[in-house]
Amino acid sequence: MTHTSTATALRGALLAAAVLLAAGQAPAQAAPRHGLQGDWLYLTVTRGDSRSSDTRGTLLLCDPPQGHAHAAEACAELAAAGGDIDALPARSVFCPMIYAPVTAHARGEWQGRPVDCTRTFSNGCVLAARTGDVFALDG
Repeated sequence: MTHTSTATALRGALLAAAVLLAAGQAPAQAAPRHGLQGDWLYLTVTRGDSRSSDTRGTLLLCDPPQGHAHAAEACAELAAAGGDIDALPARSVFCPMIYAPVTAHARGEWQGRPVDCTRTFSNGCVLAARTGDVFALDG
């Protein structure tokens, strides 16, 4: 097995474990099965088409902000939008008209409500302009 395929297999196993952790949803009155309390989202960004293996992800916790390169900023932006990713205010920037698709996915819980949002953007600049620090997974 080569280093590349080992790294790919390890990344896939870690992603699968994180998705399984984030997959549990419980009724509001029951104790959470996923073990997380407060507002949290498992965020992923995939570059390329749907068959791409270039996926990065992180768990964003907001009580207190942690687990994300820009946790405090992302939590503040989400709080201002009521946890609605589509309601995040767009930044006024000029992005190149280069098609290099990125898909952002958020799954978790915000104020006791389940969140499951997937959007594809034409490139990383458009993703950053539309979602602010929420999907800024790089440090």
